[in-house]
Amino acid sequence: MKLFGITLRKPSFNEITAAAVMGVGLWLACLGVMNASGQPMGRMDAGAALLVVVWACVAVRLGINVSAGVRHLAVNALVSAALLVVYQGAWALAS
Repeated sequence: MKLFGITLRKPSFNEITAAAVMGVGLWLACLGVMNASGQPMGRMDAGAALLVVVWACVAVRLGINVSAGVRHLAVNALVSAALLVVYQGAWALAS
């Protein structure tokens, strides 16, 4: 399967699980750094950061690596933006 000319690969269940665990670990580290710097994140910002970080980790397993070129970076940014738009809409509906 291709996405904007990037050949995607089908990762195994173990690869997706490892990417999700790594994403959550990086998210927790991000929250810790923000709290230690005296600028804690709100619930909405923390959720948005979780979405973007976990997507970035899973995207590498799918074959979308931002260091592989501008096309990969653009796809990663577009998918992240789409996730954030859906997330913002869900927050708007919930409140």
